[in-house]
Amino acid sequence: MGGSDAMRVAAGPAETMLDGDPLAGALEGLNPSQRLAVTFQGDALLVVAGAGTGKTRTLVHRVAYMSARGTPPGRILLLTFTRRAAGEMLRRVESLVGSSPLLASAVVAGAKPWGGTFHSVAARLLRIHGRDIGLEPDFTVLDRGDSEDLMHVARTELDLGGRGRRFPQKSTCLDIYSRTVNTLEPLEEVLGRAFPWCRDDVEDLKRLFGAYVELKEAQHVLDYDDLLVFWLGLLRDPSVGPLVRERFDHVLVDEYQDTNVLQAEIVSALRPDGTGVTAVGDDAQAIYSFRGATVRNILDFEQRFGRAEVVTLERNYRSTGPILDATNALMAEADERREKDLFTEREGGSRPELVSCRDETEQTDFLVERILAHRERGTLLREQAVLFRAAHHSAHLELELSRKNVPFVKYGGLRFVEMAHVKDVMAFLRLAENPRDVTAGLRVLGLVPGVGPKTGAALMEALGAAGGDFEAWASWKVPEGAAKVWPGLVSLMRGLAHAPPGDVPAQVHAVRKAYGPLLEKRYGNTLARSRDLEQLEALASRFGDRTRFLAELAIDPPAWTQDLAGPPILDEDYLILSTMHSAKGLEWDVVYVLHAADGNIPSDMATGSVEEIEEERRLFYVACTRARDDLYITWPLRYYKRGGAMTDLHGYAQRTRFVTPGVAACLRERQARPDAVGDGAAGPEGARAPATAASIRAQMREKWS
Repeated sequence: MGGSDAMRVAAGPAETMLDGDPLAGALEGLNPSQRLAVTFQGDALLVVAGAGTGKTRTLVHRVAYMSARGTPPGRILLLTFTRRAAGEMLRRVESLVGSSPLLASAVVAGAKPWGGTFHSVAARLLRIHGRDIGLEPDFTVLDRGDSEDLMHVARTELDLGGRGRRFPQKSTCLDIYSRTVNTLEPLEEVLGRAFPWCRDDVEDLKRLFGAYVELKEAQHVLDYDDLLVFWLGLLRDPSVGPLVRERFDHVLVDEYQDTNVLQAEIVSALRPDGTGVTAVGDDAQAIYSFRGATVRNILDFEQRFGRAEVVTLERNYRSTGPILDATNALMAEADERREKDLFTEREGGSRPELVSCRDETEQTDFLVERILAHRERGTLLREQAVLFRAAHHSAHLELELSRKNVPFVKYGGLRFVEMAHVKDVMAFLRLAENPRDVTAGLRVLGLVPGVGPKTGAALMEALGAAGGDFEAWASWKVPEGAAKVWPGLVSLMRGLAHAPPGDVPAQVHAVRKAYGPLLEKRYGNTLARSRDLEQLEALASRFGDRTRFLAELAIDPPAWTQDLAGPPILDEDYLILSTMHSAKGLEWDVVYVLHAADGNIPSDMATGSVEEIEEERRLFYVACTRARDDLYITWPLRYYKRGGAMTDLHGYAQRTRFVTPGVAACLRERQARPDAVGDGAAGPEGARAPATAASIRAQMREKWS
């Protein structure tokens, strides 16, 4: 499979590089389309970067190129969606500049671009400029769990759950609030489209959200969404907005297809005429509408920035030709998309396999067999990934992997900082940082034996009256059960409140030491939880001050402990299990996409509109494009009802609607067990094969052999 790089628009004149020109170092190794994007000199630029086409490489070289042309690195703003992505890009810029003496001589020594997630950059700018709009810079940031808790406080104060009818729980209320804020849509429209079962609660929800805003103001805290709302407010302020805009000559946005309406408005407000905006993304990988992201931002880029130009990257450096044939065919049937046809210069490769299985057990057996076969042929387990639409889809496979002693790591579960013991320790630091943070205070006080909600509320009121001086707690008469630990807690909080700002690991260590006895009383599996807290202390050493440590972990928390400790120490090797959403941005030699049956792919919860179905198509595309060399798509014909151990009640499935005849023509269709006869050879857990006297005798012989 071959082709030439696509250049949809001749985006400005290309500069001629001469021997010894420092700019040449920023262009080394780029293909023609990447080079065109890197050297673009017009107004706004959209780089449509197909899967595996070197998007990150292009962004890194563009930052280096602009720096070499004279733009001070500190005047370049690089916006990403994860802290890890931002750090990786900045490291690669540094490495690129350092590898070329001529390039290094043209870049200001030691200078770095502004880089980070939308939320982290917002927090940084608000601490600099917030006072100009009446926001004191010592605010703390609520993570998701703490925001839910504060929403619950407001819900309880308004008695919205005690009216004899169902009212949305705190997590759903926060989802509705966040979706409304990030899409800039009226609450009624959000409820009608995304939460139709809550439409009758619109007036109560408005009251609830107003109370939630009041509580955040009283406690001097911001949630994730506030960071973006206040940043946009800064930019729209007639006196402060120009000061913020003047900081940056260029704004580069990674994964632009993942932006929501609010984030797109921020980019527009940073560069109202579009000059200096570079957005990089792929509409075919827009899969986060549940976070408020909209594919319209990348599809309508030219409408937002009138003089925008587009460069398309189509040369793929990841997958084989047959895999690209299949994935190109998959996206060719999308209702609306940006035209691109990925190609590769890699030779060879086998067609992806579409494997039908009689049931889930046969699917599991096939997967384990293929995984081990690839391992025997030299493909490490960690270079193989099993991807699925929903986390529970891998449950049957996980049992069999454990039985076969195949180690695995699963991505898509509980985030590290959402674990209760980690949140406990963080609450101590948050309270020391901001004594008005009632949510953190009640969590800390709730750990003390004998201190209930009423006593906790009274203690927080006393702390507020004392201006945040923890000495107010020293003379407090606490319940008998708290008498032993109370002096130590007060001493700890006084010490944290007056600790040097840069000594974050020592503060975490002090909390860990005091928290240890409470951990043992409250939770099981103490050893594993203690190790998590050791990792938290190690992580703290990466931050120069407590304020930044708390903000970064709230804004962009590590997804799992391995983010802090490096690769998991499980065995010589480990298989990857991941939801499709968590797999975005990653790649493996061999990828298995399981449960490719309608109802699972697309999810039956996401077929209510054309837009939802199209996003499910893109999600399937993301999963398939993770494969470098081999791709297997499996689907069971039957799904068994799990209700009883003595039943074989089941229903029949049909292959995912996304494997149309055009896509199927690019796949090798096969059965997992073409030689199997009858229905008894493979069944679900609890389903029984027909009994015969011979089979019973065989079981008894096996029992005693």
